[in-house]
Amino acid sequence: MDYRTWVATALQQLTHSESQKRDAEILLEHVTGKGRTFLLAFGETLLDDAQLQRLSALLARRINGEPVAYLTGTREFWSLPLAVSPATLIPRPDTECLVEQALQCMAQFSAPTVLDLGTGTGAIALALASERPDCTVTGVDVQPDAVTLAQRNAATLQLPNVQFLHGNWFEPVAPTRFSVIVSNPPYIDAEDIHLCEGDVRFEPISAMVAAEGGLADLRWIIQQAPQHLKNTGWLLLEHGWQQGEPVQQLLQQRGFEQVATCSDYGGNERVTLGQWPAAEGDA
Repeated sequence: MDYRTWVATALQQLTHSESQKRDAEILLEHVTGKGRTFLLAFGETLLDDAQLQRLSALLARRINGEPVAYLTGTREFWSLPLAVSPATLIPRPDTECLVEQALQCMAQFSAPTVLDLGTGTGAIALALASERPDCTVTGVDVQPDAVTLAQRNAATLQLPNVQFLHGNWFEPVAPTRFSVIVSNPPYIDAEDIHLCEGDVRFEPISAMVAAEGGLADLRWIIQQAPQHLKNTGWLLLEHGWQQGEPVQQLLQQRGFEQVATCSDYGGNERVTLGQWPAAEGDA
């Protein structure tokens, strides 16, 4: 069977995928080690028996709903190739909005220090470190496997200005203060029906679900963040599409200023940020 025929056959089986053709192409790229351009240009190339067996096994797992990123062990974020595993959430394009906003906030600081809470694969921390070589980024995660994975990604990308620590939220970095704190914490309500659908069925529930209708971790970070922010430092939080207003209220009640919510590429409220006032944030 050649490349072109295998993709056509896979498309007939990937009926529940929202990206059938791309899923098939990614699996084919992964097994053959060839890029998409090569696959399209030389579609008549024959697959050997070993490749067909690997593709069959991977396709069966994808049909069952397992995310392509877990099947290949990689996912691109901010144009950076990242290793992923079932120990972490899969980085999503909408989270790049958080990176964009953080970079704008970092612009006011010379050699800013940044803290990424719940770093997972290290996607946010690594993206920021890659854009600002003069900054120092610290990523924290409570899952040891996630920290190990993030450290491996940093080594692969050769980014010396980022470190990853194991621990619960601010514990590993107390009493350090940072220019910018970012987080994509768990924010989904445990009763959300979407947890039983699609790729998220295979992702770690602890990285997605929070109490209080999804607001518990967001609330805790907001309450603790001022103790870890420098003068005029910024806190940026990713959240659900209906959580912009409550997160704004939590920030304002805590004393943050310049509070605003930004939308993702789909037009949904996704990131809310606030600046800690200099008078109260003086270290």
